[in-house]
Amino acid sequence: MKIALASPPIPKSIADGLHSLENLVKAAAANAKIICFPESYLPGYPGMGYDKEDRSPQSLQSALDKVCEIAAQNAIAIIVPMDWHHADGLLNLAYVVSERGEVLGFQTKNQLDPSEDTIWIPGNERRVFEVDGLKFGITICHEGFRYPESVRWAARQGAHIVFHPHFAGSDTEGKTLMEWGNKDNPYYEKAMMMRALENTIYFASCNYASRYPESASAVISPEGTCIVHAAYGQAGIIVADIDPSLATGLLAKRLRGQS
Repeated sequence: MKIALASPPIPKSIADGLHSLENLVKAAAANAKIICFPESYLPGYPGMGYDKEDRSPQSLQSALDKVCEIAAQNAIAIIVPMDWHHADGLLNLAYVVSERGEVLGFQTKNQLDPSEDTIWIPGNERRVFEVDGLKFGITICHEGFRYPESVRWAARQGAHIVFHPHFAGSDTEGKTLMEWGNKDNPYYEKAMMMRALENTIYFASCNYASRYPESASAVISPEGTCIVHAAYGQAGIIVADIDPSLATGLLAKRLRGQS
């Protein structure tokens, strides 16, 4: 199966985000069965001066409805990370939309970074999704980088791959990275490799194409090798041909409850 990861620019508004999403989905639809976008893609990552109206429940629902239309029109499943209103606060989650435009469900970000405690509330459930025979989990940013159990849970439930929408970097300041996985890069890309290797599954990590990214979108094999990665700071998609039969989950399933 071929999967795609989108590396869009940081959106200027919810309308701008949807415009980029539609263009990237169209670019992927001929070659991939599913495409994933970065963390909090709609309405846009918090704290960047977005219009309050873009963050209203009505605007978010309208945006999700539009994503469903785009999925159906292009016959491709879409993982679209969003902020979503809840009675207790704002959730950071990722909706899964089928190639027919049906919402299959969502995965919340359950483990927040301390700096995010004033932005979102944590979720408390995990699930595995399935599209065209591909079983997958989702872990969002910080929890996939620092809480490997979020990935292992999905592997132990039979997931062939875990999608990892995240945001690492800045549009205003930072270092310019030159080589994926370089020893002097931030640890993020090394963590991607470990999440695949330690579970014997694929790991698909998806970041924005900011001016100063601290990681690049990449697909990692069950052996922990990088199959394909995006160019730093370059908007577009990457496509990987994966073989679900190689994602045995062997190491994850050998976990002993107590040592």
